[in-house]
Amino acid sequence: MIHEVDAALRALIDRETGIRDVEVVFDAPTREWAGRRTVPTIDVYLYDIREDLRRRERGVLNEYNADQTQIVGRHLPPRHFKLSYLVTAWTQRPEDEHRLLSALLGAFLRYDALPADLLSGPLAEIGLPVPLTVGLPPPEDRGFADVWSALGGELKPSIDVVVSAPVSTGQQFPVGPPVEAPPLFSFGGSGGFPGTERVSLMDEPAADGDPAAAGPDRQTGEDGDFDESSGQRRRAGKPAHSIGPADATGSGRVAMRRRGLTIKRTR
Repeated sequence: MIHEVDAALRALIDRETGIRDVEVVFDAPTREWAGRRTVPTIDVYLYDIREDLRRRERGVLNEYNADQTQIVGRHLPPRHFKLSYLVTAWTQRPEDEHRLLSALLGAFLRYDALPADLLSGPLAEIGLPVPLTVGLPPPEDRGFADVWSALGGELKPSIDVVVSAPVSTGQQFPVGPPVEAPPLFSFGGSGGFPGTERVSLMDEPAADGDPAAAGPDRQTGEDGDFDESSGQRRRAGKPAHSIGPADATGSGRVAMRRRGLTIKRTR
């Protein structure tokens, strides 16, 4: 991920500044390095990496198949890491360094994020913007003077560029097969009594005028159903309506509507 951001910054500098005959490097600007420099140079030094906690997301993200109709997996959201670069110009004259810094500042300010056509590899495949900020004040626990002191070099004018790059965690979770049929329940007692009863929940509500649909005058309680039209309470589990002829054994098909669903029972 870091080398992909480096490549995007190099391409951005080459394309937007129009500077020629200037080398772009990513070296630490130490005193020894400065002594070996012989050509005009733009140094883009990565000096800090830390997570951008403001962009952290919770939960999981769904992964879909090609036609976006089925979930095939889940993964954690990407993390965002702030890559802080110290951009400096190195020439023989301060005036030339200032011209280079001015061109660099104008190039960075044209974009709020790295251009998508300059991204490559996983950084482009993740499909998220890569925000770019320029010249913001450093955090309280980090100062530019401390950076230069750690490098052992002399303090120079610089541009602080921060890139917030999304990084995939690689944590994925499988999912079960899709549901292709309504649930089916079996109820029964012990020793074969009472007999086993299978209940299937159908998604389609009962049609208007269906004698199996429970009317508005039906109430259900823990002890059974109460029919206001007859003033009688039915025992729990006893069907409200029978559909079709019943044989001597009492077998038949029973249907009723409960909470917007049609329940069909086969005994």
